[in-house]
Amino acid sequence: MQIHEKPPFDTPFEWIGGEAKVHALVERFYDLMELEPAYAQLRAVHGTTLENARQRLFWFLCGWLGGPQHYTDRFGHPMLRARHLPQSIGGHSIGIKERDQWLACMDQAMGETDVPEALRARLRDSFFQTADWMVDKSLLVKRL
Repeated sequence: MQIHEKPPFDTPFEWIGGEAKVHALVERFYDLMELEPAYAQLRAVHGTTLENARQRLFWFLCGWLGGPQHYTDRFGHPMLRARHLPQSIGGHSIGIKERDQWLACMDQAMGETDVPEALRARLRDSFFQTADWMVDKSLLVKRL
């Protein structure tokens, strides 16, 4: 049996540094998405402007990390998969490339905003699980 060390804070939101740090992370994430050619396919599915996406991801991450529930207070349950489906407003199909670019972009943003390495590793795992769940499985079947 392994005994895991207790994280230094009660929630990832506290550990990351609160709203200011979440905001910085989200801003860097979307800045990278616009600047880096490696994230071009991810950027392409976001439409002409990123302002709405920036705000919603900030609200979502605050709550997801254990902080204020800005997103759910405004919109109810996130229903991530349903809100990202092609038939939803602003939705689109998420394939393996989009998933992988999202994860790489977020990891780069976490590194560039000095998210503590132990927290970054935990978030990488959680982000992967969520992002992989978001992949449109029908895209995988079509490619086989």
